[in-house]
Amino acid sequence: MTPPKEKLIAIPTNIITGFLGVGKTSAILHLLASKPSDERWAVLVNEFGEIGVDGSLFQGRHSEEQQVYIREVPGGCMCCAAGLPMQIALNQLLSRARPHRLLIEPTGLGHPREVMGVLTADYYREVLAIEKTITLVDARKLDDTRYTEHQTFNQQIAIADTVVGNKQDLYQAGHKAQLEGYAKAKASPEVDIVFAEQGKISLDLLKGATGLSVHSHHHHHQENTTGNNLNDEPIPACGYIRAVNQGEGFHSIGWRFESTKVFDHNKLFAFLNGIVAERMKAVFITENGIYGYNLTSDALTEIELDDCMESRIEIIASELCGQWEEQLLACIKQAD
Repeated sequence: MTPPKEKLIAIPTNIITGFLGVGKTSAILHLLASKPSDERWAVLVNEFGEIGVDGSLFQGRHSEEQQVYIREVPGGCMCCAAGLPMQIALNQLLSRARPHRLLIEPTGLGHPREVMGVLTADYYREVLAIEKTITLVDARKLDDTRYTEHQTFNQQIAIADTVVGNKQDLYQAGHKAQLEGYAKAKASPEVDIVFAEQGKISLDLLKGATGLSVHSHHHHHQENTTGNNLNDEPIPACGYIRAVNQGEGFHSIGWRFESTKVFDHNKLFAFLNGIVAERMKAVFITENGIYGYNLTSDALTEIELDDCMESRIEIIASELCGQWEEQLLACIKQAD
């Protein structure tokens, strides 16, 4: 008989949050690269769009052979529907990984206080030990009312044990002081404020119990518009699936392409570089290899990945462009 697995108890757990394009994925990739080699880490990543991309980006850099386990919850805030999508994904991830540390990345448009409410419910009280909550903020956005008047942006700061002023290399004079003042006004009195660039934060920021007291708040936003997980659906004969979502003042659109679709590297880069949006993430199979893409208001970045199962892209914007699909399809190389 197979011996029963030991009960999971007090897994150190961190929420790493922040608004769209602030560098959460870069921060988590940096932490994964720094993790002790003898530890198993798990990452539960939530995406606003229906097409999950972050999981492919993580898996293209860190594999289970390196003791890194990834699970996605796409399609809006993962704490909705009484937290059921989140609980199912989290339970599967914990069972598979049996991790020494768990990282939770809510979508930039998610509700971290409600996510915390799920994690601290009776069901997980013995399983998880909630440690420091890290909120990344780009201080340059504090001049933009789309951020400072957004409930989620302010909630992310309010629940932080540590506020990380990311992208400090791009700040102008006064930005650091502005963030320090804003954080002290919106966050708990005990909040720590540090600064970083390219998401390079220390493992030490994760350690120690959170000081957050959880009071769940009801929220209203668009539910999953499809009613199912499009990341598990078979791709139809046309070779791709398109999905849209909306909520919190933003729209998303994404595509999955069957693995036989190979993209022209140069055409693809030109298309992605021309997108006007709050956020774009993608993984693509091209004739030159597999690449991951990340577009923010600052720049488009491209990294080479070891592997991916299929090409995927997700765009989040205030308004969607009706020509994106035609332009994207034009980047597919024709079979010889």
